[in-house]
Amino acid sequence: MEMGLKRDLRRAADTICEADRVTIVSHIDADGISTESILAQALSREGIPVSSVFVRQLEPMAMRHIPKDDSLKLFTDLGAGQQNLLEEHGLSADEVLILDHHVSQPCGTAYPQVNCLDYGVTRMSAAGVAYLVAKTIDPTSTDLAKLAVVGNVGDMMARENCGLVGPAREIVQDGVEYGNIIVRERDLNCYGISTRPVHVCLGYCDDPYIDGISNSTNAALQFLERLGVELKNPQGGWLVWEELTFDDRRKIVSALAQQLIAHGREIDRLLGETYIFPDETERTPLRNASEYATLLNACGRWAKPKVGGSICRGERGDAYREAEYMLAHHRSVIRDLLQYILDTGVTELSHLQYIHTGDRFPDTIVGIGAGMALSKLDWRKPIMVLAAMVDEPEVTKVSMRTNQWALARGVDLQEALVEASAGVGGAGGGHRIAAGAFIPRNTEEEFVDSVNRILKRQSAPAGQDDS
Repeated sequence: MEMGLKRDLRRAADTICEADRVTIVSHIDADGISTESILAQALSREGIPVSSVFVRQLEPMAMRHIPKDDSLKLFTDLGAGQQNLLEEHGLSADEVLILDHHVSQPCGTAYPQVNCLDYGVTRMSAAGVAYLVAKTIDPTSTDLAKLAVVGNVGDMMARENCGLVGPAREIVQDGVEYGNIIVRERDLNCYGISTRPVHVCLGYCDDPYIDGISNSTNAALQFLERLGVELKNPQGGWLVWEELTFDDRRKIVSALAQQLIAHGREIDRLLGETYIFPDETERTPLRNASEYATLLNACGRWAKPKVGGSICRGERGDAYREAEYMLAHHRSVIRDLLQYILDTGVTELSHLQYIHTGDRFPDTIVGIGAGMALSKLDWRKPIMVLAAMVDEPEVTKVSMRTNQWALARGVDLQEALVEASAGVGGAGGGHRIAAGAFIPRNTEEEFVDSVNRILKRQSAPAGQDDS
C-alpha cells in the first residue's frame, strides 16, 4: 500500500481514537450503509460512544440533521465534494474527518480526510477506506472485510474488471483468511447466482448481452434445456447457479461463449470473480456480495438505512424480515419504473437520451431505473432521468448512467454533471459511469442542453471544439 495512504489512515485512526464521541454521517446507499456499519462496530469495540445520521445527499437541507455538539463529525461516502458546505455550516477542521472516494472540492478550510483518489486508487469505495481505517485501529478486525466487499461491489467497483482489484482486492483476501468470504475466480458474471433460477438469472443478464437469451427467461430456459443440464432439484424446485454441479456450470459457460462468438460479440465479460459468504444462509440475498448490496440499497432507498445497518451488524430477526419486505417492494417498483421508461420513451439529443418521470416514482430509485433501461435503449448514449422531489418542489433530482463503451471514448458523467449543475446554481457529483445532481426546477431545459454539449466535448477527437 502507498506510504502516503498509510500515513493518512494512521492519522485518521488516531483522530477517531482520541475523540470523546463520534457522529457518523453517511450516505443511504449500500456503500454508505456498509461504511457506517464498519466504523460503528470498530468504534464500539474501542469503547467510543457513536451515533449515526444517514442522508441521501449532503446538501443545505440535510445539514440540519448534523448535531451541533462537541462530537467528531465523521463524514463517510460523502463530504469530499461538499467541503464548502461544511465550512458554510460553521464546522471547523478540528471537528471533522472525511472518509470518501469521490472527487474532492477545493475549500478554504483544510478538512482532514482520507480519500483513495488522492493516491490513484480509483477502484475502491468508501467502505474500503472505512475498513482500512478500522483495521488500522485494530488489526484483528478482519471480520469486517466482508462488509467492505459488499460496499465495493454495491458501488460498482468490480464492474469494469469483472472483479475487485488493487487495495479492494486485498481486502477480499482478509475476508478469505478470516473465513467469511469464498472467492470464485472464474464464475458466471451474472446477477442473482444465489437466489434466482438459472434461466431467470440468464434471462436478466445484459452484461454481456447474449443474443437470443438476454431479456427473455423463456428463451434462456429453452437454451438450457437443449444442453441437457439438471435445472431442478429432487423436490422439483428450480436450482440456482450456485447449486449446479461443476460440470453443468462448465457446460453452460462453454455454450454461452459459443453463443456470444456466433453473434460477433466479445466473451471477455462472460466470466468474473464472485464473492460468496459461507456464513450466510444459502438461497438468501445475503449469500453473495452483489445481492447483499441490493438488499442494503433497498433499505436505504426506502428511507430505512438503519435497518440495513442492523443487517450488517448481524441482525437476522425482525430487521431482516423488514429488509426482505423492502427488497420485494423495491424490485416491484423498479420493474414499474423500467416499464414506464420503455413505454413512454426517451427524448434523444445528439449525445444523450433523457426522460422526466415527474413525481411518479421516488427520486431515490430513478438512477437504478436509468441503469437498467440503458441496455434496452440506445446503449451508446448516456441516459439521464429527471425526477421531481416531493419534499422540495423547487428542486429536481437528476440521475445519469452510462457504460464501459462510453467511458473508453472519453465520457465522464461526474465531470459533466458537476460542471452543468454549477452553471444553473445546483450541485452534482458521483463517478464517471454513474452520477447525480440536484438543480433548480426552472433550469431543467438549460441543464439538459448543457450536459449534452459537455458530453459532445468529451467525446470529440482531440483538437475538435464543441461548437
